[in-house]
This record gives sequence, structure tokens and C-alpha cells, in this order.
Amino acid sequence: MSARRTLLVPAALVGVLLAVSGCGPDDPSGPGPAQAATGTPAVATPTGAPASSPTSAPTAAPGTAAPKTTTPTVPTTPAADAPPTGAAAAPAGGGADDSYAYTHPCDTKDLTIRVTARPEAPSQRVIEVRNQGARSCGLSYFPLVSVGDSHAADRSKDLRPLVPGGLGGPPAYPVGAGRTAFAVIDLNPGGGSAATAAGVDELNVVADGDHMPTGETRNFPLGPGAKVRAPKLGLYRATVADAVASAATADQRQ
Repeated sequence: MSARRTLLVPAALVGVLLAVSGCGPDDPSGPGPAQAATGTPAVATPTGAPASSPTSAPTAAPGTAAPKTTTPTVPTTPAADAPPTGAAAAPAGGGADDSYAYTHPCDTKDLTIRVTARPEAPSQRVIEVRNQGARSCGLSYFPLVSVGDSHAADRSKDLRPLVPGGLGGPPAYPVGAGRTAFAVIDLNPGGGSAATAAGVDELNVVADGDHMPTGETRNFPLGPGAKVRAPKLGLYRATVADAVASAATADQRQ
């Protein structure tokens, strides 16, 4: 009996000591390995919390949108206008490309010439010169025109119309790319019924008498019944109406 009691007493004392200290082998609040090794309480880090560093950017408060980073918008400057290419440039007379036209005569290959009658004025013919080139170009003040016999070998006897005077020297008439210059010749401005000179049946036109040779002459038939007497030719103009008005002022030989 005495031997059993001796063994039970120490066991009971150990239970009492453990109960008093509140610590046991299964107590979660007991000292962890770090505390047991150093004697300093360990600080726990919440699971899932981001680690902080001195260079970390501030985070937005919960429930607020994160600040956006914006890049300043630099206004753009439109490119300077390029010279027109194959499109209509400034209209003839007063256009932005006129200074170029004054120093660049038209090339025959860039021009188309057409002659049409005016139903409201049977004695008048409209000469249309269209610039098909990519830039404006310069024409003389009026086309070089004569009226004669299409079958004659000698054209020195062709009739030349009166033209407006007091024009001065070049520069002359600019015509924009894709634009048309109009000139009007009145074959019989007086309206007389006098017979036309024998064989006169053709209108001869050189678009620019100042720069183009006579070899560039274009020939257009006058048509039956045309009467020619003291013809008058006006200056190149942007409209037929203005060209008609100009022809009425012709008072000197071409």
C-alpha cells in the first residue's frame, strides 16, 4: 500500500500544477516555437493580407474606384495643304494658284479645245479651253483666232477678228486645274446680211498665241449658213456671259 501511494502523489501534483498555469500540451495559446526559442511573443500576420513595403503605392479605400492614370493629349497640327493633283484647283482669275500660273504657260497636251454655237446668238461661237493638267497654268489674254477657207493652201488671207485693247503686257490669264476658260467670237456683230467671203468655212484656234506655235492650231467648221463680217473676239473669261460682254468691247486688230 505504501508503495502505491508514493507513486500517485507526484502524479496528482503534476495535474494541479498544470491546471494552475493554464497550459497544457494541447493549449493553443501556449508558447510557439519562436517564443520558446527567444522568449519574445511572436506576432501573427493575417492570412491573405498584402505584404507592405516602403515603395508600395497607396491602395484605394474599400468601395472606391482605383485612381486612373491619364496621359496628356497633345493637340495635332494638320499637315500643310499639298499642291492639287489631278483635282480642281483655284478657279481661273483670283485663285490661290494664280502666281504659279503666271510663270507657267499651259502645255498643249494638257488642254482640250472645243467650239460650240450659241442658239440665242447664231453669229457667235464659244471657244472653250479646258485645263486637264494637275496645276494651274497661264494662257494669253485671248486665243489666237482666224477665219478662212479650209481648202486654201495659203492661209495668209484669213480674216482676223478685232480684240479688246489697252491690255498691257503679261502676266495674262490663269486657268486652274480642271477649269475652263471661255472666249467668244462674234462672226457678224453688226447683224448685216452681206454675203460671206467666198470659201470662208472654218474657224482656226491657237489656245495661247503668246507661247504656242501656229503648228498647234485647231480647226473647227463654221457650219452651213454662217455669215462673217468684221468679226470681234473677246478676252478669256470664267463664264460665257462675261466672255460675250468682253467681245462687245473689241476695237483693235489682233
